[in-house]
Amino acid sequence: MYPIVNKSVVITGSTRGIGYSLAEAFLERGCAVAVSGRTQAAVDEALAKLGSIYSRELTFGLPCDVTDFAQLQDLWESAKSHFDRIDIWINNAGLAVPMTNFWELSTEQYRALVQTNILGVMYGSKVALRGMLAQGFGALYNMEGYGARGGNMRGMTVYGSTKAAIHFMNRSLAVETAGTPLIIGAIAPGMVITDLVTRQFDGRLEELEKARPILNIIAERAETVAPVLVDKILKNQKNGASIRYTSPVKMMGKFLTAPFKKRDLFTT
Repeated sequence: MYPIVNKSVVITGSTRGIGYSLAEAFLERGCAVAVSGRTQAAVDEALAKLGSIYSRELTFGLPCDVTDFAQLQDLWESAKSHFDRIDIWINNAGLAVPMTNFWELSTEQYRALVQTNILGVMYGSKVALRGMLAQGFGALYNMEGYGARGGNMRGMTVYGSTKAAIHFMNRSLAVETAGTPLIIGAIAPGMVITDLVTRQFDGRLEELEKARPILNIIAERAETVAPVLVDKILKNQKNGASIRYTSPVKMMGKFLTAPFKKRDLFTT
C-alpha cells in the first residue's frame, strides 16, 4: 500500500502508452488525475478502465488536441474546476514518425512533429504556468526523449530535433521561474516500448526484427517505468530537476546481465 498523496494531476496524451501508465501510478498513490487524448472515445475508454480499479471521484477526462491552444486552456479550466486545484501538469502528448532518412519524410510529417512535440508542449506550458502563477503553486513537467541530451541515430533527425528543443526549453523555463513558487522539471523515461516506438517501424518489419534484441536489453514496459517516475515526481522539490528512470550504471548492468536474462518486451 502507498500513502495517500493529496495531489491533483493533469497529463496530456494519457489515454494510452506511458501517459496512461503514469495516470495509473498517480491514482495508485491516491492522487486525482485528469486524463486527456485526441478523441472523446479514447478518453471514455481510459476513464472506464481506470474507473474499474480506482475511485471514479479521483478521475476526470477531456479530449484535447495539444496543437490547439484553446483546447489546452479548456483542459486546465475544466480540470481545475473539477479538482479545485492543479498541483502537477505533465506535457506528455507526443508524436513519432517512421525511422527513415530526413529527406524521405514528407513536409506534412515535419509539420505534424513540430506542431505536436514543440508547439504542443509550448502551449501546454504557457497554460500551466499562467494558471499556476495565478494560484500560487504548482509543478510543470515536460517529457523528453531520444535526442534531448545529445546522441545521433539514423532515421531520428526530426524527432530528435523536437526533443532537443524541449530539453532547452525545460532548462530555460527553470531559469525564468527562479524565485517563484513553481517547479519546472524534465521527465526522461528512457526507451519505453509503446506504440509510439513500434509505429516508427511501420512497413519495415525486417528492421524491427533486427532491432528487437537490443530493444529487449535497453527498453522497458510503460507499467514498469511509470511508478518509478511518479515516486520521484511526488518527492521532488527542486526547480530544474530531471526525473530519470535509469542511469548509465543501470544501463551497463543491463548489458552485462543480458546473456543470462532473456526478455521479450513485445509480447504480453
